[in-house]
Amino acid sequence: MGINRAAKGIVLVPTLLLGSAFLATAAWGPAAAAENKPVAIVVGCVLIAAGLLAQLMPEPEPEAKRAQNEP
Repeated sequence: MGINRAAKGIVLVPTLLLGSAFLATAAWGPAAAAENKPVAIVVGCVLIAAGLLAQLMPEPEPEAKRAQNEP
């Protein structure tokens, strides 16, 4: 089963939403949680990076094109 655009979108949306939620928590969270801000920033950045990297994965050729190219 190949990677397609729908699967990339399914990965992108939740990772961007969760990553931005972690970054927002780090920026506007309560002062009592100040010791956890670096962790929230790292987790948020990793989630956003993972979602964006999933978009860069190459898509395989459709099987119809692949069958025409083979001798």
